[in-house]
This record gives sequence, structure tokens and C-alpha cells, in this order.
Amino acid sequence: MAEEPDTPVSSRTERKALEKAKILQRESERKIFRLVGRVLKKPEAERSEEEAGVLLLHRDTVEELNKRQVRRNVLKRKQEEVFDDAEELKSKVRQLAVAVKQANHLVIYTGAGISTAASIPDYRGPNGVWTQLQKGRSVSSSDLSKAVPTFTHMCIRTLHKEKLVKHVVSQNCDGLHLRSGLPRHALSELHGNMFIEVCTSCSPVREYVRLFDVTERTSLHRHTTGRRCSHCGGELRDTIVHFGERGTLEQPLNWKGAAEAAKMADVIVCLGSSLKVLKKYACLWCMNRPASKRPKLYIVNLQWTPKDDLALLKINGKCDDVMSLLMQELNIQIPAYNRADDPIFCLASPLGPEEVKSHTREVLAPPTGQEDGSAEPEKQTEVTSVQGGWFGRGYGKGMKKKKKAA
Repeated sequence: MAEEPDTPVSSRTERKALEKAKILQRESERKIFRLVGRVLKKPEAERSEEEAGVLLLHRDTVEELNKRQVRRNVLKRKQEEVFDDAEELKSKVRQLAVAVKQANHLVIYTGAGISTAASIPDYRGPNGVWTQLQKGRSVSSSDLSKAVPTFTHMCIRTLHKEKLVKHVVSQNCDGLHLRSGLPRHALSELHGNMFIEVCTSCSPVREYVRLFDVTERTSLHRHTTGRRCSHCGGELRDTIVHFGERGTLEQPLNWKGAAEAAKMADVIVCLGSSLKVLKKYACLWCMNRPASKRPKLYIVNLQWTPKDDLALLKINGKCDDVMSLLMQELNIQIPAYNRADDPIFCLASPLGPEEVKSHTREVLAPPTGQEDGSAEPEKQTEVTSVQGGWFGRGYGKGMKKKKKAA
């Protein structure tokens, strides 16, 4: 019997040789990049003839490294916080006040920047959760459920009450819009609410508002809270939409309300949002219309946003400062947050006896008859690590990068 040709062995040998050649080529390229990079860091006058020759020999590498540096510089500028001076800020707020008065259908989009005054960290600011994680630093935060609505939250609620704002579209999960007294029909919480858990086995979906953060045990693609529906016994889940997920719950996401509001809007004001996520939701921007028929866009943010070039006005200021000046221009008095008026205490569903120990998060204490809710919340000295739950996706992403670098 004739011997079969040794094709598999030959093929395997060739494949291994090819893989080895690729590895060696990559290593060689890395060495060249490191060498050229070291030379480029030196001032031109201090480079030796040999180093100048290296740059001439590897022109493509020099060009690529210069492009990378340009990209890094652009990214750095975009991450910098810019503040308008006092006079410019007042002038811009006056323009915003005119737009608010003249608007027929004003919609507000809000991001993490409106909650930083409540000691809730943002994501992409200089001290934001993801900014710190990308730098390899640990992230910590005080108990998020201790936060109360900020001045900006109360301004938005009052503007809606005065019929100057029709709808609010929020990316925040902190529940502070709801707690400010903003009606639920006027609110779309696109990424969920940390105080709400639902039973999707019931039809329609049954909702449970709690007086504590229900996301203690949840994270990306793991949404069950460990409690069960008191009606059907089905597992309860949180309402949070993490990055990489698609939110389908009617409430509290209220996508229908957000899309209808955007469709009718003639003015959109974006407060404290980087818009890096919101820009991906085409239905919120009416970009299918001619430019002259799109809503007029006003942005309040300290950093660059991808919608800056489309904005009629960009205000570089803190949300509370801008809203304070705006309310003065509109001559509207803003009530302080009062715990006794917080709707979460009326909406909350009590836990069953067997569920009392189903969580370790602090429970919001109902207001007493003597308590004045306008008092400042107690400052917490104890710091806890931000893990899982609401911040789960961002935290996991950062830790993976950190481990990879190590």
C-alpha cells in the first residue's frame, strides 16, 4: 500500500512557521515604535545624527506616532472643563431665557452633571467614575440613596409646573427627578430608576417602588433582585439599562413619551450630559428633518459634547449656577426640596415580613411631623466602594482594562 503524502505535518509546520514570523514581525515593529517614540520625545536640537537617521529611515512610523499624538491632544482638550466668565455666562443665560419664554414645546435632556451637586459622581468628568478607572485609580462613593434633589432638579420641576417645560428625558438612575415631584407622565428615565423593581411575569408589568436602592445584587445581564412578586410569585428585577443592553420596559423608561416629546419639540435644552450616549438615539434628535425644521438646541455642560456644532448656544457652566441665573431672568421662585413632599414615600410598596432582610442598603426614613425636609442631608464620612448594581457595567469595564494593563 502506497504511503500517503505527509500533508498534515507539512501544513502544520508551515502554519507554525507563519505564526512565528508574524510574532517576530510584531515584536520588531514594537521595537521600532519604542525607538522612534524615544527620539521624538527629545527636542530636535538635542538629537544626535544617528537619531536623526532613525527618523529618516522610519518615516511611516514617525507619521503614525505624530497622528496618535494629535488624537491624544484632541481627546485631552475634549475632556477639559471650560468655564464661561461671569459676564459671558449672564449674557448666554439671557439668550436661553428668551428661548424658554418663546418655546411652544420645550423638552429637557438631563445627564449626570445635574446630580453632582448631590454628591453623586458623574461618569466622564475629571473625577468621574470611568475617568478614574481608566487611570487605574480606585473608585469610591458615598451612599447614593442619601442624595436628595438638587436645585436644578427643583428648577426643572417648577418649570414643568409653570407649563414652560413639557417633558424631561433623563439618563440618570438616581430617581431624583421623581423625588423632586416631577409627574411621571412628564418623565422618561431611559436608563432606569434605582428605587424601582418590576415583575415582568405579570401582564401588564407590575411595578414596586422601594425606599432603598434595589440594585444591590444586580449588574450587567443579571437583573434579578432576590425578591418575588406578591401577586404571582415571579422573580422581581431591577429597571437599570447597562451599556450593551436594550431597555424594553414601558416604565420607568417611557421611550414612547420621550420619542413623542422629541417629535413635537421646538426647543431642546441639554443639562449636564456629555451626550455621548444620547447622540446614538436617533429618535431624540429629528435628524431626518431639514436643518431649519429641527428643534433649536441649547447645551449646558463644562466639557465638549458631540452635538456642540449643532447647538444654537453652548453654555459652559455648572448646572446649578446656570439654572439660578435662568430663574432670575424668568422671575420664578424655586422652592427648596422638602422631604415631606417627596412622592417616593406615597408611591413605595412595603416589603413582606420575609423580605425585610433581603437587602443591606439603607432605607429612606419617612418624614416626621416635625421634620423640615429642606434641611441639608447629613454628610457621610464613611466611604464605600462602587461595585455592581447601578455602576456595575462601568466598574467591570474599568477593572478589565486595569487587569489587562497589569
